Amino acid sequence: MLKRLGFAITTRNLWSSFGFGFGFPPNLPSCTSLQLSSSSTAVELRIRTRTIFKVMSASRNSTPVNEKDKQVLQDFKLLNAVNDRYGGVVVEVREPMESALFASVLRASIAQWRQQGKRGVWIKLPIQHVNLVEPAVKEGFWYHHAEPTYLMLCYWIPEGTHTLPANASHRVGIGAFVMNEKREVLVVQENTGRFRGTGVWKFPTGVVDEGEDICTAAVREVKEETAVDTKFIEVLAFSHKAFFDKSDIFFLCLLEPLSSEIQMQETEIEAAKWMPFEEYTAQPFVQKHELLKYIADICLAKKDRNYSGFSPVPTSSAFSDEKNYMYFNTRDLNGQ
Repeated sequence: MLKRLGFAITTRNLWSSFGFGFGFPPNLPSCTSLQLSSSSTAVELRIRTRTIFKVMSASRNSTPVNEKDKQVLQDFKLLNAVNDRYGGVVVEVREPMESALFASVLRASIAQWRQQGKRGVWIKLPIQHVNLVEPAVKEGFWYHHAEPTYLMLCYWIPEGTHTLPANASHRVGIGAFVMNEKREVLVVQENTGRFRGTGVWKFPTGVVDEGEDICTAAVREVKEETAVDTKFIEVLAFSHKAFFDKSDIFFLCLLEPLSSEIQMQETEIEAAKWMPFEEYTAQPFVQKHELLKYIADICLAKKDRNYSGFSPVPTSSAFSDEKNYMYFNTRDLNGQ
């Protein structure tokens, strides 16, 4: 019997001993205490490390995985992914995982997606799995966008410039023109933001919530700021500008008052009242800014029935079963 060597080798320390310090992957053949004889060392090492080299090579190289390596990747535990409509995959991490283990599994998964001809890779990381951000970034992923409960990372497999869509770049806001039968307009003074303490009276304004219709947002904002109930009539105009490093689209909306009593929102509103329209337009702030002068002219033209805006028309589409609105000049379309 040959004399056995006095040391033990495992696939775990083999993985590290060859310089692959990115973590030991799951489900690789292993032996916890492989005793090697001097005559069989080369044979045993070749057999036990062959799978390791195959997975490492397929993960680190940009060349496609060959036919012999396919079975290795199939046996390897990969990230669960769902195909998207654009030739890519979406991964949502649901279970906790050590960073080193995640890095190894991610490399193997990318190797298989590359072999399958996939393009973009999206990884949704819930906030409780923040430890996985660093290994993903080290593998070439970048931040796409963040929400309160998760971070979305993305990766582009093909060579060349990626064609993944950018993060949402627009914010939608509304301004509410509400005039009663006395030709008084509903105005507020804000106790936060740039208008705080300026004495400027302005229309109720606000930001459209995610997935919210413009008409719904306008009615909601007026109600929240003044407690006045309204009915949405038309979009009178819109403007586009930069705000918070994003594109800001602002819709001027006409609403009909259904109530008159005001109860202002104390957290954001310093004062609210019904003001004669001529008094509103005479404010130095309105006269100074061309945009506000245009808004006043449009509102006045609408009240004198010389201007037609865009009315919300309920529609359906191939993209959603939910009701949505298209805004257009219904008066001219109907030949009125």
